[in-house]
Amino acid sequence: MAAIKYRLIKKDSRTNARLGILETPHGVIETPVFMPVGTQATVKAMTPEEL
Repeated sequence: MAAIKYRLIKKDSRTNARLGILETPHGVIETPVFMPVGTQATVKAMTPEEL
């Protein structure tokens, strides 16, 4: 399994907010990112159309 890498692009000195790039074996993710998460129980209760 390949390592996950994070590259810091910019950091705000006042708030410590960060802008970066997360590299995984599956692809690249620009951060910050909104990533909704569903537990197994909530996904089981949904129809395929709702997903």
